[in-house]
Amino acid sequence: MAKNVMALPALLALAATVVRMASGAGGHDYALALKKSILYFKAQRSGVLPPNQRVTWRENSGLFDGKANGVDLVGGYYDAGDNVKFGLPMAFTVTMMSWGILEYGKEMAAAGELRNAMDAVKWGTDYFIKAHPEPDVLYGEVGDGDTDHSCWQRPEDMSTSRQAFRIDPQNPGSDLAGETAAAMAAASLVFRNTYPGYANLLLEHAKQLFTFADKYRGKYDASITVARNYYGSLSGYGDELLWAAAWLYEATEEGCYLEYLARNGDALGGTGWSINQFGWDVKYPGVQVMAAKFLLQGRAGAHAATLERYHQNAEFFVCSCIGKGSVNVPRTPGGMMYHQRWNNLQFVTSASFLLTVYADYATKLPGGNGGGGVRCPGGAARPYEILAFVRSQVNYILGDNPRGTSYMVGYGGRFPRQVHHRGASIVSFRKNPSFVSCQEGYSSWYPRQAGNPNVLDGAIVGGPDEYDDFADERNNYEQTEAATYNSAPLLGVLARLAGACAAGMEEYQLPPPVVNHTAAPASSIPHRRRSPASSSSPVEIEQNVTRTWVRRGATYRRYTVAVTNRSPRKKTVRELHLGVSELRGRLWGLDKARYGYVPPKWRPELRAGESLRFVYVQTGTPANVWVTGYKLV
Repeated sequence: MAKNVMALPALLALAATVVRMASGAGGHDYALALKKSILYFKAQRSGVLPPNQRVTWRENSGLFDGKANGVDLVGGYYDAGDNVKFGLPMAFTVTMMSWGILEYGKEMAAAGELRNAMDAVKWGTDYFIKAHPEPDVLYGEVGDGDTDHSCWQRPEDMSTSRQAFRIDPQNPGSDLAGETAAAMAAASLVFRNTYPGYANLLLEHAKQLFTFADKYRGKYDASITVARNYYGSLSGYGDELLWAAAWLYEATEEGCYLEYLARNGDALGGTGWSINQFGWDVKYPGVQVMAAKFLLQGRAGAHAATLERYHQNAEFFVCSCIGKGSVNVPRTPGGMMYHQRWNNLQFVTSASFLLTVYADYATKLPGGNGGGGVRCPGGAARPYEILAFVRSQVNYILGDNPRGTSYMVGYGGRFPRQVHHRGASIVSFRKNPSFVSCQEGYSSWYPRQAGNPNVLDGAIVGGPDEYDDFADERNNYEQTEAATYNSAPLLGVLARLAGACAAGMEEYQLPPPVVNHTAAPASSIPHRRRSPASSSSPVEIEQNVTRTWVRRGATYRRYTVAVTNRSPRKKTVRELHLGVSELRGRLWGLDKARYGYVPPKWRPELRAGESLRFVYVQTGTPANVWVTGYKLV
């Protein structure tokens, strides 16, 4: 499945190729960054560590996980700086590592890291096999965040609860089972040529998990309630069901999975969600990029029309990230994509991966090599422009930012020294095996002003805020805690960049422009603005000024917004999410949610022809209102 993405001479020539040394643009050694990124996963291992364990300050841990439940759950990964094994982010981590290998395995091999990357995947899938002892049973968590977060202790000393939690037909979890199915299907492709028996085993588990997820539908955090405050499934399970189907189609080429993707696009949100955020919770952009891949590769068959609607949403994601969309991801003054203060870099790395693979897919299109590229409201985005933007984001992470700080631990001369991580912040068990209690950890190690005694090489921390500010303090967990799902998408991106450099070539580089949605000037304020429902969206948005008044010299306007279901097939819109930007006043009639705004709880759906109305008041230009996502049933 790995491909030689550097076979693009026409693209590189047309893009005014700059020849550089293998250290990469800005002096960055992407191969070294890749090596360190994979090394980070060795530090996150739970279970019995192998003789070739390369992170030598770690030792065996969690050796009795699952025993109280009568199942062997030894192994797997700790998600971040704590000692809990959370199934949903772990599965997403394995899916993304696998996808990176499938796309850029040759580049990883050239950097000498393919075997290490495959070992990292297998450490996760070995655990998933144990966690899936029956077709309709999946263990989704070991330990619980509440007791764990009251304790600062090395994993080797754990004295907190190691209770295991599972989903089954009576306690379903379609999102957890679906993501785990996707991880095992993707991983089966990783091992298809080198370990076919193991690949077949993974694929069998993936098929069983997908059937389980689809047959017994429900959110996993309603069954494993202890996960809700840590990894709550706010996007629901529709995206994971589609994600799993996409990966099973990729792994098997069986038409039933493609048909599932097409048939359920409306009801599960794949064709309705247009969102610029991709991560362990929301998979819609990933599904849409994969569906676009099937379409561009001529694998859509009779479902081309439906996959084109997925494709349109994939292009929305690309355009929004690079600043050429109708609604764009904000950026910091230093040029970093910015979504939120707490662990923002998880979205930067995941978006960078999707942009990279989409740019490489687009080169296969007529005109893709510097010609047509991706259709955006702000103009066509050619593949080399997308890759140049990705490089700007990766370089920012590696130190090309206003602070001159690398947010990859152990890379460069200046990087976070007080990472919020229990194992790294306490003296190594191998150096001093004396038991460290929960309270001793909090009193003696957590508040230390010095750097951590163990370097968490390759970890991507949460990163800076919207002003590029960052405080390297252990108690600043929003910025200094690292997570596996921060690093997993970056493996493929770093391999891609390292491959370009090793070939002695770099695509044309563009400066990272700060592009945000610009409102109309005050002189052209419309009293009526309509966003018509298109062939791909049944939702129409109309704004009207319903009152105007002057107070203290300022002109205020009350806008009434009508959101109408214009479905030509008389279908019902559910789980409607709206985006609202440039809002400078108060808003009535919507509730704030993780992915924008939603109707009040008493209005769960819009039947065909029905409208939802809300009001906001502000001076100056009107707010920008758009549909983020919906399901059509």
